[in-house]
Amino acid sequence: MNVAILGAGAFGTALACALGHAQLWARDAEHAAEIARTRRNTRRLPGVDLPETVTVTHDLTTIDAEILLLAMPMQQMRGFLREHADFLAPRILVACSKGVDMELLIGPVGVIEQALPGTQAALLTGPSFAADIARGLPTALTIAARDAELAETLQTRLSTENLRLYRNTDVTGAELGGALKNVIAIAAGMVIGAGLGESARAALMARGYAEMQRLALALGAETETLAGLSGFGDLVLTCGSEKSRNFRYGMALGADADFNAGTTVEGAATARAVARLARERGVDMPITRMVAAVLDGMLTLTEAKGALLARPLTLE
Repeated sequence: MNVAILGAGAFGTALACALGHAQLWARDAEHAAEIARTRRNTRRLPGVDLPETVTVTHDLTTIDAEILLLAMPMQQMRGFLREHADFLAPRILVACSKGVDMELLIGPVGVIEQALPGTQAALLTGPSFAADIARGLPTALTIAARDAELAETLQTRLSTENLRLYRNTDVTGAELGGALKNVIAIAAGMVIGAGLGESARAALMARGYAEMQRLALALGAETETLAGLSGFGDLVLTCGSEKSRNFRYGMALGADADFNAGTTVEGAATARAVARLARERGVDMPITRMVAAVLDGMLTLTEAKGALLARPLTLE
């Protein structure tokens, strides 16, 4: 099965590098021409050369792949699916986004299934930085699909020598792991940016993971999934490295510093969506709630810290 990556951001470009024989679609025609000419995506992933076997295009009609990897921001996916439904529907769609749709309060596979009923949909997620994948460094990810046969097919087709995929049929758990860890990463960045220390970050990660588990259970996910690559693994990576955009964003908030406004921070939208979802489902998620409140200017970081530390003492 041929593969195409729709979205020439850092992660989409990295996947093209890892897979080798693939088509890479860029929304912007000038950007596509620049990548095709230079064999580099200097705007999104500098210092990495695209294999000659990767074809770059701006024209969706030239895409002849059966498997499409949707490497685009979560909040843009629904509009893209609606705009290109006729082209996308007959193919296998693999979401590479991590987040919760702010209007529908569902994950990327859910968005695909709602927009294009009957389409084969899956999710590629887990602990990974685009630069590591592009440079061929060993990386393990989760491929999740409700249909076990589809998950196995995609696992075989998308795994490479250095990109190892583990399959899973718990799509809800995989979606939640990838989405929620970004919210906790923002909070962890706030902790470090505000100078609260490594011990505080470790405590926040542990309690944040407990929040992730609570919501997962409430939505019918398997707790084992959250303990795997798409949950715990991604949480550790994202909360512990300044390569993470969500973590850097949190650090900027904690230090009251500027942040690049053009950088996509999936966790910001997800925090707001999940805070609403948790409230509707009656799930206690204090860290997520505080992150959303800080982002919306309802609380200062000092007030959020005080509110969390003033919570009643309880069993772990």
